[in-house]
Amino acid sequence: MDYEQVLQEIQLEVSPLLNDGKVADYIPELAKIDKSNFGMHLLTLDEQNFAVGQSQVKFSIQSISKVFMLAMAVGECQYSVFDRVNVEPSGDPFNSLVQLEYESGIPRNPFINSGALVIADILLSEFSNPKKEFLQYIHRLTGVSSIDYNETVATSEKALGYKNAAMVNLMKSFGNIHNEVEDILDLYFHFCSIEMTCEELARAFRVFANHGRGVVDSYSYLSESQFKRIAAIMLTCGFYDEAGEFAFSVGLPGKSGVGGGIAAILPNKYSLVVWSPGLNNKGNSLAGMKALELFTTKTHTSIF
Repeated sequence: MDYEQVLQEIQLEVSPLLNDGKVADYIPELAKIDKSNFGMHLLTLDEQNFAVGQSQVKFSIQSISKVFMLAMAVGECQYSVFDRVNVEPSGDPFNSLVQLEYESGIPRNPFINSGALVIADILLSEFSNPKKEFLQYIHRLTGVSSIDYNETVATSEKALGYKNAAMVNLMKSFGNIHNEVEDILDLYFHFCSIEMTCEELARAFRVFANHGRGVVDSYSYLSESQFKRIAAIMLTCGFYDEAGEFAFSVGLPGKSGVGGGIAAILPNKYSLVVWSPGLNNKGNSLAGMKALELFTTKTHTSIF
């Protein structure tokens, strides 16, 4: 398979979509991003790299960080994590409060905002310095020690994070939040503000493509059972209330973020990251969704 040619074809085919979509302007710092950016990086388990576009430009990974949060929490606490957050698709927007009220403060899954806020609460309880230790976790996954939080983005999100604050307070009223609200919000906004390139994110996700084990260091970040469950949640819940569409058209486990990034895996084969900041009305990258659909179609690869 000539992956380089495939990526070049995809870049050409999705280019008309780069003028469409809308950047996440409710986060002031993300409103400044040029939506014409497009980058894509494929990394195979045997260390082959293929890329097009702005694959070396750092961007805010936003909700993609929720996969790392969950992996770190499950690695530390095992399945007790799921006593406090469910694993069902939400069917509602990622920042909805409606289900929390009906379901007594238990979020539908770890990849919507309320679920990730519970995971942030767990990490606060389990680690002495979760902000530092989370960054070290990312450094080890990628082998890149320069990856960092963008303090400007974190501050920008915190200034207007009223709905997230409402979620934490609502869950605390039901007894599903154990730490201070402000501490949880600060940690969560920092996690979302991490900046990575397509290549760096592909390196981080290659661990999941390798069933939770490091490719270079062979370190076991997750057990086989833990990997299986996290990959299943990525497939069913990784794209807000558009997860079914992604599974239908692309057929890979993955996770999106409102920074315009999408990271996906084909277990035992590759990790694949695309970045295009223009979002559709579900909060997923418009060109990114199409690019990944084209990739699995052209290469005849999916989990199905």
